[in-house]
Amino acid sequence: MKAAILGVGSAIPPKVVTNDDLSKIVDTNDEWIQARTGIRERRVTDYETSTSDLAIKAAEKALTAAKLDPAKLDLIIVGTTSSDYLFPSTACILQGKLGAANAAAFDVSAACAGFNFALTTAQQYIENSTYKNILVVGADTLTKYLDWTDRGTCILFGDAAGAAVLAASSDESGILASWLKAEGQLGNTLIMPGGGSRDPEQRKGRFITMDGKEVFKFAVRVLEESINAVLKKAKLEVKDIDLLIPHQANSRIVDHVTKKMRIPAEKVFLNLQKYGNTSAASIPLALDEALVAGRIKKGDIVVLSGFGAGLTCGANVIRW
Repeated sequence: MKAAILGVGSAIPPKVVTNDDLSKIVDTNDEWIQARTGIRERRVTDYETSTSDLAIKAAEKALTAAKLDPAKLDLIIVGTTSSDYLFPSTACILQGKLGAANAAAFDVSAACAGFNFALTTAQQYIENSTYKNILVVGADTLTKYLDWTDRGTCILFGDAAGAAVLAASSDESGILASWLKAEGQLGNTLIMPGGGSRDPEQRKGRFITMDGKEVFKFAVRVLEESINAVLKKAKLEVKDIDLLIPHQANSRIVDHVTKKMRIPAEKVFLNLQKYGNTSAASIPLALDEALVAGRIKKGDIVVLSGFGAGLTCGANVIRW
């Protein structure tokens, strides 16, 4: 039994912040940002909009695409590191908003690899017949945790949500293999030090801090490693990939790895130029756009690969 994706949806806030907008508040410019990241603009939530507000919109679209009533959901898993509150979980908030009274719900914290981790978790529940219908969401509003005077981080992130509905496959489609990894010894290279039990009063600050060089080196290394590892588990080769959807963090990372692995540009989907790094929403947002654009057809081999704080990384191979 394989876990197949029946429907996908996404949501973005309306506010657009361009590179030119950022150049008015920090020492940077459009050419500098694009050359180093590939990002032109990003979406930013207002003060009143929370992560669950974006998640509910993406979830409703995915449920509509899957033609599934929320009451038939057995489980909701949300990948996020910017939940509405420390508790309850965003998944529980989402369950209440959807009216999914029969569903269990919990969050997964793996930052930008959150959707890969949540998808892999859902895969296990379906393959072992514990649950039939599962909603998987990746949603983050990390712009709320940016120091807008730090050009090393404020240029990178945007807000969004993406969702997918999973159920047992009725044919050969579905998740063929998943692969997850963590390197906790590198955790301090990308961290939000304030606000947790280590520093509840946020004396160390409430903003994301990042060692850009170290995170870049990690990302380049594990993007290649995760793709090779998950393909090996699925008994496939790089040439079998029809579409690669990597975490949308930095075009230089993706270009370096795909050229080294000889994956043609036409087999890689990027939308980071419009949204920046939307963390756990990055991959499902791109997946939704790839489907709408007709980049994925029945039977295609699609690889999803993410990496993020933790440090974490993960990948999934899907036969569509």
